[in-house]
Amino acid sequence: MNSQIATIRRLATGVKGLDDILGGGIPEFSFNLIAGSPGAGKTTLAHQLMFAMATPERPALYFTVLGEPALKMLRYQQQFEFFDAERINSSIRFINLADDTANGDLDKVLARIVEEVRTHAPGFVFVDSFRSVILASQGKGDTFLSLQEFIQQLGILLTSWEATTFLLGEYFSDNDPNPIFTVADGLIWLRQSAQRNSVVRKLEIVKMRGQPTLPGLHTFRITQAGLQAFPPPRVAPTAVASTIPPLQDRLSVGVPGLDEMLGGGLPRGYSMLVAGPSGSGKSILAAAFLAEGARRGETGVIAAFEQRSRQSRGAVISGLIEDGRVGVIDSRATTLSVDEIAMLLIDEVQRLKATRVVIDSLSGFELALAPTFREDFRESLARLVSALADTGATVLMTSELEDRYNQLSFSPYGTAFLTDAIIVQRYIEVESRLERVLAVVKVRGSAHSHDLRLFDIDEHGLQLGPRLDGYEGLLGGRPSRVLEAVPAGAPRE
Repeated sequence: MNSQIATIRRLATGVKGLDDILGGGIPEFSFNLIAGSPGAGKTTLAHQLMFAMATPERPALYFTVLGEPALKMLRYQQQFEFFDAERINSSIRFINLADDTANGDLDKVLARIVEEVRTHAPGFVFVDSFRSVILASQGKGDTFLSLQEFIQQLGILLTSWEATTFLLGEYFSDNDPNPIFTVADGLIWLRQSAQRNSVVRKLEIVKMRGQPTLPGLHTFRITQAGLQAFPPPRVAPTAVASTIPPLQDRLSVGVPGLDEMLGGGLPRGYSMLVAGPSGSGKSILAAAFLAEGARRGETGVIAAFEQRSRQSRGAVISGLIEDGRVGVIDSRATTLSVDEIAMLLIDEVQRLKATRVVIDSLSGFELALAPTFREDFRESLARLVSALADTGATVLMTSELEDRYNQLSFSPYGTAFLTDAIIVQRYIEVESRLERVLAVVKVRGSAHSHDLRLFDIDEHGLQLGPRLDGYEGLLGGRPSRVLEAVPAGAPRE
């Protein structure tokens, strides 16, 4: 008895992110259906797959069904970066089946496909749109082949010729009792929906025989490069830290005195939340964190979601970005998903081998998402923080808060539990003046200062001042007054 297990080769799709969702790529010699509503991106995906996979030794045949489709498709598809006109009629051939499907005779359609496959011996076959073949056959009572027989024979034929096949069809629901859904080895479903002033595109691998795919709906975007899919953030094994850094390995945050408050600096690989009201200095602290890393020879990445000009970022950070020591994710699109932003961030971290990451701010981050993705923002953010932690980078996130004296809150998203350290910034009223104060709320697994410290902001950045003693109402109740300000480190009476 031969116990050897057959090995199925997985073919790279050429679509960034899609291979991860598929579980490694498209199984070779598989019989697949790409389905979805009109305009969902089926033809673009098919062309991108074809140009990525076809070679002169393993050419592709692209059967078109509708009248004059090849001319129209080539006119539009050549706008994408993956299109290569020199490969047409060498490794890629277009064949029009419009005349063969005109009378709905499935025997004639199958015979034409058999003829072309025998002539060119393709490694890949595409039929666009297969639903047009189905519609043409409906109502033809004298058709020798039934639709189910046609699909089965087509699948057997192309598999015997060792061709990987893709049928494209306009379907609106996978509940449609269609025999092709049963016969197909793989079913890729593209979906799109209009939400307010944006269009959100998602894909789902309904099935893919022989391999574990990532379940659920995954966002994708169509750009000049073609489709790009965004699976849940996962890090390549080479990028994952081999060991958890010891707690003693700490990073300076770049603000004199704040490292001591944190117990000696921020432990490497930790995530820290800096929460405070508008104008309290969150972004300045984040900039100091990146600048200190650059001073020590480290690279960083900032995901900037606040509407800031280049000048408002500060000369130091702008200079580091221009020098390539700090990468920036600065998307103003409003149809983003957390998974898309995670991929952009992780790609930039890996490109620069960055050790410091800033997300400024969570409020702007949420507004940058399409409305549908805001519903599960908390869960998605948890995946993002976990994925960034896997890279070994140390993460600083800022969170906008209303300054309320009668309650203590660190984030409107309930995300404080995700972070390893928290710094809160507040305003207090002292003799008819607003003063800023700062406190370290937690550093997981580490002793830290519990002092309240005044701080100021000048042309050099954030400057810590003395400790406050006797102030009533900062973390609850009604603000009253500062009874005493004492130097940091002075003993309490």
